[in-house]
Amino acid sequence: MALADTRFATRRRALAAKLAAQRIDSILVTSPIHVRYLSGFTGSNGALIVNKDLSAQICTDGRYTTQIAEEVPDIEAVIERASATALLSRVEGPRRVAIESAQTTLELLESLKEATPEDVDLIPVSGVVESIRLTKDNFELDRLREVAARASQAFEDLLAAGELAEGRSERQVAADLEYRMRMLGAERPSFDTIVASGPNSAKPHHGAGDRIIQHGDLVTIDFGAHARGFNSDMTRTLVMGAAGEFESEIYDIVLRAQLAGVEAAYAGANLIDIDAACRKIIEDAGYGEYFVHSTGHGIGLEVHEAPSASKTSQGVLETGSTLTIEPGIYVPGKGGVRIEDTLIITSGAPEIITKVSKDLIVV
Repeated sequence: MALADTRFATRRRALAAKLAAQRIDSILVTSPIHVRYLSGFTGSNGALIVNKDLSAQICTDGRYTTQIAEEVPDIEAVIERASATALLSRVEGPRRVAIESAQTTLELLESLKEATPEDVDLIPVSGVVESIRLTKDNFELDRLREVAARASQAFEDLLAAGELAEGRSERQVAADLEYRMRMLGAERPSFDTIVASGPNSAKPHHGAGDRIIQHGDLVTIDFGAHARGFNSDMTRTLVMGAAGEFESEIYDIVLRAQLAGVEAAYAGANLIDIDAACRKIIEDAGYGEYFVHSTGHGIGLEVHEAPSASKTSQGVLETGSTLTIEPGIYVPGKGGVRIEDTLIITSGAPEIITKVSKDLIVV
């Protein structure tokens, strides 16, 4: 536990420095993801106050009295059901207390205002904790490698067992893949597994329905595993029986675009340029109108987190951040292809942690 305490204390120290730079005395953290990131507490109800002098208080309800003592032995714990207001009411002013604007509903804001002492000012802030989460430490990177390896193995086992086959439904294939991820140690899927076959593969977020997989279908499988708080994300597109001219053409274009995106993803690269590297290849091939989403996103405690590579992205990639590269072509009524890897950004070439072949697989 001492190692975990050091890691979380280091993150709170970085947060306190950002608060001091903005002349903010404290921050009330209400996002469950951020509470976990800064303290190690994994319960479903909790709030945390971090002060610029590095002191902190955490609050949860009585269901987690034992759990919070075990997971967060280095922070004073308050046991109250209304965690955020309980902590805020204990603040001694005069102080400027930041609240996470993106995590604060109107209902919660009204409750916070009622609980705020008269000499305490609430200051809405955005992206403060997220900016610290952007760069992963070695512990986080190892967890991400582990969960990606479990998902990759489950996918390869699915193919080896013949569970992706003509005559089976998309839903059956998704269920088998999720079962295999769980048997390899995943607690759950990172998100609803996508198995999109035939014309459904032209829908980027189709899901997995009752359609029966048929000969000649493109089948796009987008999946991830969740374990110990961390997520994976990968997409592969396969073809059933034989690849026709259309299927081979768009697969080749997307693969070239994906490889270009991976090559462009280095520390210091402009995020907008990474998107452009993928998009140009697809546009030059005449399919630009069928690439209908951004190129990639970060992944960690959340499936979608900063940074983002899109046509409007700002900023650059940093060493230790993560990024998916997932261009696609989706032609309504015919089919689509998406190929996605998750990268860890290093001082050199990116590390690909989704280690499954990207050659066109004919099942």
